[in-house]
Amino acid sequence: MADPGNHTAPAEFKADLGARSTPFLHFWEHTVGSGHATLALRADWQKQLKRAHQELGFKHVRFHGLLCDDMGTLVAEGDTFFYSFFNTDQIFDFLLSVGMRPFVELSFMPRALASTDQSQFHYKANVSPPRDPAQWAVLVRKLVSHWIDRYGLDEVRQWLFEVWNEPNLTAFGTGKQEDYFRLYRYTVEAIKGVDGKLKVGGPATANNAWVKDFLHFCQANGLPADFVTTHHYPTDDFGKPGDDTETQLAKSRRSVLREETQMVRAQAGDLPVYYTEWCTSSNPRDAMHDDPYAAAFIVKTVMEATGLVQGYSYWTFSDIFEENYFPSVPFHGGFGLMNIHGIAKPAYRAYQLLHELGGDLLPVEGRHDTVDVWAVRGGDKLTLMMTNFALPRHPVTTEQVCLTLGSAPRRDKAGIRRIDLENANPKRLWEQHGKPEYLSRAMVEELQKASELRSADLPLRWKDGSLIVEATLPPQSVAAISVPL
Repeated sequence: MADPGNHTAPAEFKADLGARSTPFLHFWEHTVGSGHATLALRADWQKQLKRAHQELGFKHVRFHGLLCDDMGTLVAEGDTFFYSFFNTDQIFDFLLSVGMRPFVELSFMPRALASTDQSQFHYKANVSPPRDPAQWAVLVRKLVSHWIDRYGLDEVRQWLFEVWNEPNLTAFGTGKQEDYFRLYRYTVEAIKGVDGKLKVGGPATANNAWVKDFLHFCQANGLPADFVTTHHYPTDDFGKPGDDTETQLAKSRRSVLREETQMVRAQAGDLPVYYTEWCTSSNPRDAMHDDPYAAAFIVKTVMEATGLVQGYSYWTFSDIFEENYFPSVPFHGGFGLMNIHGIAKPAYRAYQLLHELGGDLLPVEGRHDTVDVWAVRGGDKLTLMMTNFALPRHPVTTEQVCLTLGSAPRRDKAGIRRIDLENANPKRLWEQHGKPEYLSRAMVEELQKASELRSADLPLRWKDGSLIVEATLPPQSVAAISVPL
């Protein structure tokens, strides 16, 4: 629920520029997700990824289906196997040409090696275990050796190889640990047999599962695990079967992803942790993905994961996505930070604000039911990131926020950029135009302009030797305030 009225008492916070800061690494920029490997052969996909790399700083991209039959990686005629790595080369050549790298998800099963016809998604990705794990290992060795020949050992040693996708779900296999652990054994032995310094990890599970068991299995069997990967969404295991997304989120906890990340961090010990999927919800058609709600959720979730992980890969960078079908509606609730036309959603702008943050995180005192504030210093400015966020069906109202900044230079104004119902929200303009399914070139340009972040002056006060920063935050909003130093 949302009430536009203001509270009389402001949300009070304090920070001091003289306080000891902690390093603020942009871990969320390590990787971003996509959908299906063949999409990476599309010109529009490539254009959007290049933009996301340049404007948001993403360094790796991860997608499903690199080994599926539609990539032509391995096909069979009778008892004869034919290997073709041409399509993977086209994708990886492009990634390297724009300064990115693959986060290699080794999936799904070529039908020539599959043990059953079990499949997922509209493109019929076979998700069964290999009929002969030794032949799977041959494929992996050939593929990795080819990449080393093409790109050089020093380059491929910088990639990460993740074994499979969500093996704990029957949608992506048997759901049995022993089957995944067997697959992991054959895969990691094949890759390390090519070069022992290549980085391999797992268990690539949904809902933070199997991490402790996976590491115990590797230790007990003398198998290397260079990093841990898993996934989570705030809709995981909340509500009852059949509940809609809003009901699931309403039954979630406001900082549940931080709680789960802390748990996985403890289980992983000293190993790097990469969340290779997370999003506002796990529903591929969720209106909230297109709304300012997603921006507030992203900023809060990313900031709360600081110091816990080495990578935090948002699912996905684009609505050029086809697990079920390829929609033509410009704002259909897809996972992407951009829609199919490359129009930046509020979620994209949240990542833009995060990307522009500096590298020193200052402590902030204060607590509020819906408002959070972080202070990040970089270069000649201090950025105050503010969110006013609540899960669906939880109270959230417009809030007055007041931050007292000590040890600050005297300034009379700052710059403020906003993401909310009225700002950086192209979907609202699209709705006002009657929700057209197909957009003219002029409409795309108009919506692109509506998506942009705009800066305005924010007056500051000086009181008792401290700088007073005051701002109004509507429900489900983000504000980034830049204070010159």
